Amino acid sequence: MCVFAAGTAGFARLLHESWNDAFYRTAVTATLTGLDSTPRGTGAELLTIGIALAGVAIFGYLVAGALDAIAHEVAGETRKNRRRMRMIHALEDHFIICGYGRVGRRAAEEFDASGQPYVVLDFSPDAIAAAKERDTLFLEGRGSEDEDLEQAGIDRAKGLLASADSDAENLYITLSARARRGDLTIVARASDAEAERKLLLAGADRVVRPYSAAGVEMAKLALKPQVAAFLELVSTHAGPDLRFEEIEVRSGCPQAGKTIRQLAIRRTTGAVVIALRKPDGTFDITPNPDEQIEVGDVVIAIGTEPELQALEEMFSTRAVGV
Repeated sequence: MCVFAAGTAGFARLLHESWNDAFYRTAVTATLTGLDSTPRGTGAELLTIGIALAGVAIFGYLVAGALDAIAHEVAGETRKNRRRMRMIHALEDHFIICGYGRVGRRAAEEFDASGQPYVVLDFSPDAIAAAKERDTLFLEGRGSEDEDLEQAGIDRAKGLLASADSDAENLYITLSARARRGDLTIVARASDAEAERKLLLAGADRVVRPYSAAGVEMAKLALKPQVAAFLELVSTHAGPDLRFEEIEVRSGCPQAGKTIRQLAIRRTTGAVVIALRKPDGTFDITPNPDEQIEVGDVVIAIGTEPELQALEEMFSTRAVGV
């Protein structure tokens, strides 16, 4: 503004031009687009040189500011990416969500509510944008690529969700993950019964068909609405405190070999054991109080968050025998 004001006033005085002509001469000189005409007189020539040099300085300042802003943006994004990769590499006992569409995002919400660490692995721009918006740990890649799975920490992972929109992609994801980890828990998404069969053959532990599950859920809500409401209440981490939990009895647990009655689980923790899953895969529903809990059993219980935490402590390998 100072350059334009001084130039306009100077040209109007030295060249006896109108204010409009003087402002035009200042503008074309300062913006380095050229000269309107050769100025007459030493004073006008010196003023033209000064305005031109000022124009160069202003242009250089603006370019430097723009480059500095770009550099800060790039550096900031680089720092964010490095921090994100450090957090991913530090993950243990986490889940890998391969496919961050509607199904993957809903699973991520459940993980967030339960405090379960996870990382998203997807290549879709929409999925990456959604992960950034939700401040979710993510990697840009495919679950069917061994290098991308390694970057996501598959060797340290607790489980993997093959939740891509394509059955073929989920099949490749399952094959790649199972080839890398034989003991990894894999839950896959399928669109029909044939895809479900192939995913199970490929190594998936569980297969979910969203459309079929939605139909079953609708039927439950229609036929037994209160039962369905209760199951929804205890099976989601986003709802009230009451929920289900499963606890595996590991080797070295001091409670192994004792009965439910001896452990006094209800009195000690407040949680209620509703089923036992035996190592052979069979379920003992509403087990007898004199049922022994052995190594390899999975205790399925219902209770509030503090009650279930107390139950986990009871069956931890650090627990003191009852």
